[in-house]
Amino acid sequence: MRPVYPFSAIVGQDEMKLALLLVATDPSIGGVMVFGDRGTGKSTAVRALAGLLPPMKAVQGCKYGCDPNANGSRCEECRDRSAQGPALRSHLVPVPMVDLPLGATEDRVVGALDLEKALTTGEKAFEPGLLARAHRGFLYVDEVNLLEDHLVDLLLDAAATGENVVEREGVSVRHPSRFVLVGSGNPEEGELRPQLLDRFGLAVDVRTPTAIASRIEVIKRRDAFDRDPDAFMTQWSRADAKVRRSLEKARARLDELEVDDRILERAATLCSALGTDGLRGELTLLRATRALAAYEGAAAVTMAHLRAIAPMALRHRLRRNVLDDTGSTTRVERAVAELWQDAVAAA
Repeated sequence: MRPVYPFSAIVGQDEMKLALLLVATDPSIGGVMVFGDRGTGKSTAVRALAGLLPPMKAVQGCKYGCDPNANGSRCEECRDRSAQGPALRSHLVPVPMVDLPLGATEDRVVGALDLEKALTTGEKAFEPGLLARAHRGFLYVDEVNLLEDHLVDLLLDAAATGENVVEREGVSVRHPSRFVLVGSGNPEEGELRPQLLDRFGLAVDVRTPTAIASRIEVIKRRDAFDRDPDAFMTQWSRADAKVRRSLEKARARLDELEVDDRILERAATLCSALGTDGLRGELTLLRATRALAAYEGAAAVTMAHLRAIAPMALRHRLRRNVLDDTGSTTRVERAVAELWQDAVAAA
């Protein structure tokens, strides 16, 4: 098994790490887009998250890893087995973390149908693709802004419906495909299609650290990991276990937390003032704010949680303003300061 750099050993980049932990707490937030310079730990953080997540229950023998307790989103085989009884048996499996390479073929992404076998024997022979492997887990696309348009369309279809449908010559296969999409890329190398960008619940910026002490600590830890991965992972195992326990508690606490109308009104006012399209901004604010409160172990969702979430939930939803060349993060923070003066002063 390939050694994975510990999540807790990543120096700085706090907003990126928080965003990943929030979507791990509540996958319905809708994924994370990480913009930033090369060599700033984007891919390392995403893969480290996989090593942090507690295992999940899956139906034994299911090639899609169906949830034994999710009656409405199982594959056709699991539904048939469940109807025939007895109860489906389950086992614990790692949460999938699947890489989607830029050069992937359509068959590798959606899966391949054996048409000859289907037409001659009537049997559907299907080789699941990356969308099947990522079901109930994470699908990671590095340099997602360079992904070919036909692959972007496949991701949009699956993200919108929670299913992957493969149709060839009148033969079709349908299976559940619900995943958290995590993308990373350098905006200087190409823009992301707006339709795909809108599918990311949160967007964070990462930058090369400027503090000399931070730069030294990064290279010292990386060098220690490369020289002796096992010893380095052992050194950070307790810190990672602590984060894992916090994540498990947050998931258990999530359904107990309510977001009151006062918070929702603030969120809607902010989105309206910023001119965000649709209502995904408010929905993301609601879910991410609640997830943050759950992760921090708070008794209630507060304005402080909403303020902390606003930049990462809204910065990628702003339209360009030819009369205002300030960055999107600054525009969000400025709107927060103007609209929530009372809350800011009270904090």
